[in-house]
Amino acid sequence: MSFPGPVPGHSPRATRALQKLAELDPAFAALALWVEHRDGEPDRHATRDTTLDGDPDAAAWTDGYRIYYGPAFEHLPDDCQVGIAAHQILHVALRHPARDKALRSRLGPAFSPRLFNIAADALVNETLLAAGYALPRPCLTLGQLQTTVLQDPVPARRALAKWDAEALTLALADAGRTGRTASEGASDAPHGAGAAEAEAQASAFAPDIAAEARSGGDAAEAAQDNAEWRQRLARALEEGRLAGRGIGALGLRLADIPTSEIPWERQLRQLAARALIHASWPDWARPSRRWTAIDAQAQVLGRQSPAYEPGQSRTQRVPLVAVGLDCSSSVDDQRLAMLLSQIAGIARRSGAEVHVIVFDDGVRSVTKLPLAGIESALRRLDLARGGGTDYEEVFAAASALAPSLLIMLTDLDAALPPPPRGPTVLWAVPEAPPQVPRYGTVLDL
Repeated sequence: MSFPGPVPGHSPRATRALQKLAELDPAFAALALWVEHRDGEPDRHATRDTTLDGDPDAAAWTDGYRIYYGPAFEHLPDDCQVGIAAHQILHVALRHPARDKALRSRLGPAFSPRLFNIAADALVNETLLAAGYALPRPCLTLGQLQTTVLQDPVPARRALAKWDAEALTLALADAGRTGRTASEGASDAPHGAGAAEAEAQASAFAPDIAAEARSGGDAAEAAQDNAEWRQRLARALEEGRLAGRGIGALGLRLADIPTSEIPWERQLRQLAARALIHASWPDWARPSRRWTAIDAQAQVLGRQSPAYEPGQSRTQRVPLVAVGLDCSSSVDDQRLAMLLSQIAGIARRSGAEVHVIVFDDGVRSVTKLPLAGIESALRRLDLARGGGTDYEEVFAAASALAPSLLIMLTDLDAALPPPPRGPTVLWAVPEAPPQVPRYGTVLDL
């Protein structure tokens, strides 16, 4: 989305709303001080992302460091102006523009900035309504998306502790591929992202997350910013709790608070790099130089020859990666695509062979992927969902391949076999597993 640059001076449009907000809520009073507030005009002539088509005249919007208040803001009732200001401050505090940028880099062309904005707005609006703020009606809420798109029976307030913006975006997109809708069975009913978009249009949604103001910055800087805003949020909410009013006094558990965790993709690459380091192998047909020297000295001195010590092979064995794909797992297609893309990149960089073992309660197929065209080969895999889960056969099939690295995409909802001899085991799970494995490393997708 294209929005104008900063306008000098504090926003006259938002002054009264921000003063009222500071009186009502100590938490927002503290958070508002970390943000610049400016008046702005939506640029009708700027080139827009086609995924962000819709009403360009949002009452307010943010780039993550500044909040802009448009002409439409002045025409809102006073209590709605306060709610809109709080909405934008939460976007900044929860780092939504920066996380939009990060998710875009992870998903590539599959990323929908409009869908991310819908998910972020639903979470923020649900939080503010729970805290008693007024918002222009109709407005998009998490409860609406759960009912019409996700068919999730968890109450909306409890769901705030379950969903973050990224997970909700992926869930909304995946619902379209699996066809989970409230009006299932109607051939012309929208589903997934289409159903979320329909709800957004019915709720007068207008995109309000602009591109992050800073184009540079690396992962370390983003992690530091996340940590700083997490601390600011914690202090602000504690002030509200002690004062007994505002959003802090409500005691909501928010899963959307930014974290400084290392993305699982980077963890996967680091672990795979260590497991797939090219190493020399014993060559029993050729003695080591050390053994040759000790044996020669023993013969000169008339002593017994030492125990034989093999040399190291002159050639390096091609590393091998075995990937177990659990057809019964609850992992959604978006995360599956991200994982398979990472595996393809690992194979290209390391030159490793990749063997994919599709299984549920038994092994369904074992496929060696060609290094050239690995993504297309992954897309052709038959990943029919359903069935139970049993790890015995898949571990036996993986052990027969003698891999350096075994990646298991599964929900860990089955009895675990003994650890395999040799390979490093990575458990890639779609959510917190029901059991903690006794061996291997767990990657939470």
